[in-house]
This record gives sequence, structure tokens and C-alpha cells, in this order.
Amino acid sequence: MHLVEVNDKQSAKEFLQVAVALYKDDANWIRPLDKDIEQVFDEKKNKAFLNGVAIRWILKNDEGLLIGRIAAFVNSRYKSKGDDVPVGGVGFFECINDQSAANYLFDTAKQWLQSKGMEAMDGPINFGERDRWWGLQVEGFQQPLYCMNYNLPYYQQLFENYGFQLFFNQYCYSLKVKDKLSEKFYQRHDHLSKDPDYKAVHIKVNQLEKFAKDFCTVYNKAWAGHAGLKQMEEKTAIAMFNAMKPVMDERICWFTYYKDEPVAIWLNLPDLNQWFMELNGRFDSWSKLKFLWVKATKRNKKFTGIIFGIVPEHQHKGVDAFMIIEAAKVIQAPMLYDDYEMQWIGDFNPRMMNVAASLGTHVSRRLITYRLLFDKTKEFKRHPVL
Repeated sequence: MHLVEVNDKQSAKEFLQVAVALYKDDANWIRPLDKDIEQVFDEKKNKAFLNGVAIRWILKNDEGLLIGRIAAFVNSRYKSKGDDVPVGGVGFFECINDQSAANYLFDTAKQWLQSKGMEAMDGPINFGERDRWWGLQVEGFQQPLYCMNYNLPYYQQLFENYGFQLFFNQYCYSLKVKDKLSEKFYQRHDHLSKDPDYKAVHIKVNQLEKFAKDFCTVYNKAWAGHAGLKQMEEKTAIAMFNAMKPVMDERICWFTYYKDEPVAIWLNLPDLNQWFMELNGRFDSWSKLKFLWVKATKRNKKFTGIIFGIVPEHQHKGVDAFMIIEAAKVIQAPMLYDDYEMQWIGDFNPRMMNVAASLGTHVSRRLITYRLLFDKTKEFKRHPVL
């Protein structure tokens, strides 16, 4: 076996090809868009490089065949509550079913992280936001959602045999769109709907800037200041909404207002992988035209939850039920979609897990974020509960 650092176009291409070779016979695997992975390692496109550094390697056998890959990264802003040592990350791990090959990759990443002053590593994680490429799938092997990690089942043993320990579970929740929601949701909805100051509306694409600003208001009240999250600027929210516009379905993106002030958001998108699976990882000019044709002719059967939040002063009042039932009136009757699946919720957030379960969902898949302490004498601590 020999290791090659990714430092030119050829090795970057081979980094992508590792997964293609490993999953060629896996019917559930959907090849990610090459650009979505490449931009993680592009200093001009990934803001994480402002606070950190990343490196990646590919592993070949003695015959020169691709058998594995891994990336490692250090980000000064990557911290979990309660951390008492500096923690780096590994991700984009792929490997044949060979513990010695996996150990070679893990050892290489560990040594590099130690050279950067790290005393632990989490993985598999992303060099960036947690809504992409985060966690190792261990249950519910099915087609992955857009930018969600998918891996072969034996990866769990490769991680755990090396010494990684469970830092937190990540649960996804699903339901059939046709199924009636829990009766208590209708009861809470009926109670709040008697108050004329509350109203729930879905996004209007021709008023996208207005809704982006309202999103910014809710985000800053509901999340800014928690877990190191900063205030969001309106220009950032507007840019984000404009980026989503080509794939946005306005009927599944909802806001709740109280006296015309935004107090809650529930944003969903069609599962883009249902369309991107036709592109074989490409997104050049021809592929973009093909995407538009697929999007226009192929019904997307699944939509996925992106973000759900309520400003603190309107929590525990039934706003969640009010907004969800108002949305259900629009989504369920014409059966816009067949299935709904939420992006993962960490087991350190039991309140959101309860909200998801109360909808009548089932756990559709489980992923794990692992942690490895380099000093085995230190006490291992799981991610603290929020």
C-alpha cells in the first residue's frame, strides 16, 4: 500500500473515483455531485479556510488500484460544549473492507492532526457546516438525501476497531405524507387558530427577499448565540434564498407571523438527489440542461426538512402545531409528495427529537459522529445534552 496526498487535478479526480469504484454495485448509492465535494476543499469557496486548514489523501494498493481515501481538517471554531482538548476532524473516508488499510488512513490523519496541536479527532465530519457530509451511517441503509453521508455497513467496524467511540447519535425521522398527523396537533392548532394575530403562510418566490429578511429575524432570535452561532446578516440570508430559488417549492416553505412579525420558520426542499441521481456526479453545462429536463419531467416523490425553529417568546404556545397543520392543508390534499424525511437530529437535543416523534414519524436512519481521544488515559465524555 502507498499513500498519495491530493495536490493536483489528477489526484483530486482520483479522490472522487475511490467512491465510484467502491459503490459500483450498490443500488442505494447516489453519486454526489463532484462540485459539492470539490468546493469543500476550495479555499475560494469554503469559508472554513478562514479559520482552519484541510488536507486529503488517497490510498492505493501495490498494483496501483484505488482502495481508500480520507481528509483531515483543523478549524479553530470547531468546538462542542464541554470540550477540554483541541479537536480536529476527519471525513470523506472511504475504504475497502480491510482493517489494515483503514488503520493506515486513520494513522496518517491522526499524525497530521497531532502535528497541528490536536488531541482528539471527530469523524466522519465535514470541513464546514453540519448539514452536509456529517456522520457515519449505521442503520437504515437506503438512498441518501442530498449531501448526506452514505457508506458501506462494514465501515462501522473499521472505525470502532481503530478505537473511535460514539460521541453522539444522529437520527433521521420519516413519515408518509398521506398519513394523518397526531390528533394533539389538530387540537393545538384549533386552539391557536382562534387568535387572529397568528397567521401561517408559505413563501412566495416573487417576494423572496422579504422572506429572506424574515428568516434572518427568526434565525437571530432562535439560534444566534447558541453553540457559537453568530448573528446572520440579511445579505447572507438573501444570498442563501437566491441559491435555493432554482429548486425551491414555495408550497413546502412556511413562516408563522404574530402581529405581522415573523416568529417561526419551517423550511423544506424537494430531495435533490431524486433528480441529481440522473447526472452521475456531473454538473457542467450539458448536465445543467439535463437537470432542468429531469426536474420538469420527473415527479419528485420526497421532500426533506432543512430547518425548523420558533423564537423563544413564542415557544410552548402551540405555534409548531399551528404551522404544521396549516402546511398540511396545502401539502396533503393534492399529495404533492409521497414521503417526508427530516435531516438528522442529534441525540443531544431531546426536545427536537420529541417534536419529530410527536408528528407520528419513525426513525428512518441512524448515523454516528465518533470521537477518538489520542491520550487513552483521559476520560471519554459524550456530547452533552442541550
